[in-house]
Amino acid sequence: MTTSALRTEPDHLVVTAASLAQGMDWVEQKLGLSMAPRIGGEHVRLGTHNALMSLGPGFYLEVIAVDPLAPAPSRPRWFGLDTQEDHASPRLAHWVARTGDIHAALQASPLKPGIVEEMSRGALHWLITIAADGRLQCDGLLPSLIQWQSQPHPATALPDLGCRLVTLEGRHPQAGALSASLHAIGLDDQRIVLHEAKVAALSAVIMTPHGIRVLG
Repeated sequence: MTTSALRTEPDHLVVTAASLAQGMDWVEQKLGLSMAPRIGGEHVRLGTHNALMSLGPGFYLEVIAVDPLAPAPSRPRWFGLDTQEDHASPRLAHWVARTGDIHAALQASPLKPGIVEEMSRGALHWLITIAADGRLQCDGLLPSLIQWQSQPHPATALPDLGCRLVTLEGRHPQAGALSASLHAIGLDDQRIVLHEAKVAALSAVIMTPHGIRVLG
């Protein structure tokens, strides 16, 4: 597969938190919508659990945290969860992009988000890139790559709360290199906006039934 044939698109946003309850409360306060009842589950191999919220067809928001009831994994957890402070405030830490050929996309990307690993949760099966040390690449602005191996997409099982992503805005000293990597993997989405800045930051502008809200 040539680089020009690759097609990649945003799949989900990742909110990290010291606990799942804190992360869900933060999202609810920011968006003015309830995440109850919780829809999600456990990632036994990595010692984490999550909660999901629809942001429209084929796109969702994930709150993820260390699962206090799970045994410690033999490897670093993903999404930088092992390096965050014990009482860290919830934040929009990362995003994930969906591709039909994760190996080709990883090879084409000048910036590398990690290595491809197999994951599963219940009936869901997918391939995803994870850094060996579990840390987020480029301060979380370089998306992890995901290829879903099960159908349908997880967002189809989530109630539609009327939320839609308007803009995902990133600021980073390597904005040019990040843009080049997105182009190389065939990700061309006008909602993704990158700016050159000395300090890295990630924020999502979301249209809700209550108007525009921002996660950051």
